[in-house]
This record gives sequence, structure tokens and C-alpha cells, in this order.
Amino acid sequence: MSRAVKAITDRIVAAVLLLLLSPLFLAIVLWIWLDDGRPAVLSQQRAGKNGVPFRMLKLRTMVRDALEAGRRLGLEDPWGVLPDDPRITRSGRFLRRTSFDELPQLWNVLRGEMSLVGPRPDVVDQVANYRPPERRRLDVLPGITGLAQVEGRDEIPWEERFELDAFYVEHWSLRLDARILVRTFTELGRPEPKPLDDRLNAERAKTAKGP
Repeated sequence: MSRAVKAITDRIVAAVLLLLLSPLFLAIVLWIWLDDGRPAVLSQQRAGKNGVPFRMLKLRTMVRDALEAGRRLGLEDPWGVLPDDPRITRSGRFLRRTSFDELPQLWNVLRGEMSLVGPRPDVVDQVANYRPPERRRLDVLPGITGLAQVEGRDEIPWEERFELDAFYVEHWSLRLDARILVRTFTELGRPEPKPLDDRLNAERAKTAKGP
């Protein structure tokens, strides 16, 4: 019953927020166009519930050739983010600090591909390298925010994120979701955390490719 309440609430809240925030969304899209051109909204393939891929929407915060630029910078994991990353645009820094770059994911929630709260959806290539215990985070819909996000976001290593996501899946309740949402809103506007070097996914990608 609680799961049904969560699913219905997700869609109602997403629909209301999409309507109320549409003027803000349009203003941000215009700013991105003026700052760094089109596109303003990106569609990225991510792993959803049970690892099923879906197209996650996100406002663009990096230069248009971010992946290629990451390789030019010598990043072992081109999906990773550097402290003071030069690929992040002026508008992108504001969007990341306020988390407004996640606004389009309300549409993913409305479509039933995501939830307001849950483990953040990971890149499909990285999910392919998960160990069996880590796949526990795929047992529920991914979320716009989650326990790992309010406990540190990019400042905590992936090993700890897996532990927090497993805790969320095993101890889920509507009350826990409410607590995470409250903490998410109280942290909006805080300085963007300095990301850690993502050694785990970089090393696993190397192993998967082989010699």
C-alpha cells in the first residue's frame, strides 16, 4: 500500500511542479542558450529499476563536447567531474549549486521512469561493472534526490554511496522519503561539493576493457 501511495504522490507532485516551475524552466533554457548555445536539455541513457535503460533528462551544465574535453584533460573516467572543472559553463555552475539542472527529471517521474526519492540513476556502462551486492540499488526506481545525495553527494566515495543506497532500499518508508526531501530543500544553494576522484569506476572500466 505504501508503495502505491509513493507512486501516486510522485506523479501528482511532479505534475504540479512542472506546471508551477515552467516559467523558471523557460528562463533557464534561454540563459543556457545565451551563455553557451544549444541544446539546453540533454537526454542521457541511464540504468533504471532492475537495470532497464531509460533516457534521463537534464539541463546542460557543461560545454557541448564535455566527454571529448574530459578525454583531452586526461580523465580516466570522462563522466567524472574535476574540482573547479573548466568544462562547466557559467550558467552550469549556478544550476549545479542550486540543483536546478535536475528540473527536467520531473518529466521522468511523471512517466514512471524515476521517483522523487531513490538512488541516483547511474551510467549504463558503469552498472554493467556492478558487483552482485551493489545491484541492490537497482531494486527500486532511481530518484531525483536520495540518501547518498543528502549525505555528501560527490564528496563521498562510490563504496559509501553503495552502502547508503542499500540502506535506503532495505529501510525504505514514506517517512524516510519525507526526511530526505526536507534535507534536500534545506541544502539548496549551498556551495557545490568538491568531487572525489572516481577511482572505483575508472579501474573497473579498465578491467572490463582488458589488456
